Amino acid sequence: MSEQREPQEQPEELESRHEESPSADSQDDGGTDDRLQELEVLAEERRDQALRAQAELENQRRRFERELENAHKYAMEKFASEMLEVSDSLEMGLQAARESKDVERIIEGAELTLKNLTRVFEKFGIQSEDPTGQRFDPERHQAMSMQEDPENPPNTVVATMQKGFLLQGRVLRPAMVVVSKAPTSPNIDESA
Repeated sequence: MSEQREPQEQPEELESRHEESPSADSQDDGGTDDRLQELEVLAEERRDQALRAQAELENQRRRFERELENAHKYAMEKFASEMLEVSDSLEMGLQAARESKDVERIIEGAELTLKNLTRVFEKFGIQSEDPTGQRFDPERHQAMSMQEDPENPPNTVVATMQKGFLLQGRVLRPAMVVVSKAPTSPNIDESA
């Protein structure tokens, strides 16, 4: 009769299992737990930094929007304050015209007012344009009519009805002009 025995563990296997005992596992878990806690703290710091950066960007966006809105609202402030001088000059000219019948003084006041207005325009980059004698440019001129003019080549501005204005070189208002066209030749009756 043969005895059946359960295989007995060899002493080496017992020792290796003993090394893998729960106390060794708890040390590994402790190291892992510490590392996990460090990573969680680091992740929380990064999350906090990201939230702060996002809040800062949002605040900066709002600040830029406010500044842009104010720039749009008050962009004309300097120009408007300069124009007040022109308005004052016009009012004084009208008052002088009512009190005096001297046409020369009225003309002189109007000329001074126009000079003041021109100074303000120059200060802010506004230039008037009288294109009479120049080639017609549809980008800068608005043709009001065309007329035959044997003295000028076709598409030449022969008269300016209203001056144009440029703001920093860009058309603010096109000049209203009369443009020359080639003279039409009389019809020759070929049937004769």
